[in-house]
Amino acid sequence: MRSLARTMILAMAGGLAAPLAGAETLADAMIAAYRNSALLDQNEAVLRAADEDVATAVSTLRPVMAYSATAGWQRAEIDTLLGPDVSEGLAASLALSAELVLYDFGRSKVGIAIAKESVLATREALIQTEQQVLLSAVSAYVDVRFAQEVVALRQSNFRLITQELRAANARFEVGETTKTDVAFAEARLAGSRAALAAAEGQLLVAREAYKAATGDYPGDLAALPSLPELPAGLEAAQEVARATHPLIHQAQHLLALAELQVDMAKAGMKPTLGASASVSINQDQQQTETVGIALSQTLYAGGRLASTLRKAIAGKDGARAGLQQTSVGVIEQVGMAWANLAVATAQIAASDQQTQAAQAAFDGVKEQADAGAKTTLDVLDAEQELLDARNARLEAEAQRYVLTYQVLSTLGLLTVEHLQLGIATYDPEAYYDAVKTAPAHSAQGAALERILDRISD
Repeated sequence: MRSLARTMILAMAGGLAAPLAGAETLADAMIAAYRNSALLDQNEAVLRAADEDVATAVSTLRPVMAYSATAGWQRAEIDTLLGPDVSEGLAASLALSAELVLYDFGRSKVGIAIAKESVLATREALIQTEQQVLLSAVSAYVDVRFAQEVVALRQSNFRLITQELRAANARFEVGETTKTDVAFAEARLAGSRAALAAAEGQLLVAREAYKAATGDYPGDLAALPSLPELPAGLEAAQEVARATHPLIHQAQHLLALAELQVDMAKAGMKPTLGASASVSINQDQQQTETVGIALSQTLYAGGRLASTLRKAIAGKDGARAGLQQTSVGVIEQVGMAWANLAVATAQIAASDQQTQAAQAAFDGVKEQADAGAKTTLDVLDAEQELLDARNARLEAEAQRYVLTYQVLSTLGLLTVEHLQLGIATYDPEAYYDAVKTAPAHSAQGAALERILDRISD
């Protein structure tokens, strides 16, 4: 299924445009977010723990060897016909034992299969976490860019109103206008100053969010690159999501795991055949050796075994419903993100028209004011309309950009691999391959130590 989906979206990988030299790009931000994310580190550790569950399950098929050494002083008094006989001295023993499960009617194999399904489900959770980390980086980058543009817009507005106030004062001094016009200009200048301060504060907030997402404050940010391509329509996007989204894959593995839990509960009602061997020696050099096999089965456990089976069946039913609900939720998220993207795109087109009309109106009012046909208030109102239109255009563009990546996330494609960021990523197979056979001290164990060293660096 995944290979089919990758064929469908082969041409969808977005080009992250080459920036000016020295500028920090969106790709740089996403790479930094991936490398510095403690959330990813946490989930990678959870995955390694799940890998170890496979090793634990594999170990149940192997012999268990143990030794026991005891030493102590003892005193014994025995009544005999000749009187009490007292003996005392050091007592010591050394025993070595080994046990091996010969046949358990599939419990061990089912346990291994359960552990493997858990690993696969955890891998999909890690992919979902990767998408969250990268989407946060995109949102933080766009927010900083948007905040910078709003600050620049507010600064321009402040300068323009300052000029209008000067002009109003000049006209008032020669009797061409009234004190009211000057007061209007002063009020608007104060409002512009407050709006500029708010925009500068929002930029500081955006910078903090950027640091939280990427690990450092933003530098000189490059222009936003071209957007990644999306499927041709909503239905095509939903088909891609069904085939590629990690939450759906995770739910599929959880269902397979739940089905295996039913098999495990059934196997738990069957007997176990095991072999054991031991050798012991005491302080008198007396040696004892035993070898044997044992067949055991629980005949009655107060209803525990039947309850365990019923619980496993209920878990399977819940996992099946969970898969259906997860699919519904993913498809819903695709539809909502797609609709929001369409709204943002429409808002951009409307904002373009609004900006053009507001610019034409402002230019006309300004000319009429210069000719004495319009007041300072008319000019300020036209300037405010133009400012609002430009601000709406910036906001709609920022929303469309983030929403495009959000759509990509709802498809399950917002990953380092799909975006072709060109960095080394966490390889879940490397650690799994090193531990899946439950190594202790061996060549595999040495390889495992090297992997752990690389992870901790």
